[in-house]
Amino acid sequence: MKTKLFIISSVCAVTLLLTSAMPGGNGVISKEGQFTVVNTTTLAQSVEGYNGATPLKIYIKSGKIEKIEALQNQETPRYFAKVKKQLLSRWNGMTIKAAKSAKVDAVTGATLSSNAVIENVKRGLDYYQKHK
Repeated sequence: MKTKLFIISSVCAVTLLLTSAMPGGNGVISKEGQFTVVNTTTLAQSVEGYNGATPLKIYIKSGKIEKIEALQNQETPRYFAKVKKQLLSRWNGMTIKAAKSAKVDAVTGATLSSNAVIENVKRGLDYYQKHK
């Protein structure tokens, strides 16, 4: 019985790992209305700001970034509010190629959070280009 349970658990774990890396798997790339959305939650788990991961949703339409939205995170709200206000819109309207090569500066006072957001955007756009 233990062997059977171990095999079933192993198969489930491998399936979960494989599907999370596939387009659409675990919500990495999805459709929300007219947008293609890249969710960096599983793509950038190792990218940390001041207090942990800083996952994003990147909304893309016709090869251009429409908006970037911060998902739930553990960053200090006061500082992360600066990042959301000053940084997330910097890529709006850019093509994927332009956004990937854009030099975006960190927000003063929230450098670690900013750098994590910038890296999340890069990873999300790389993934999008490979799996669109």
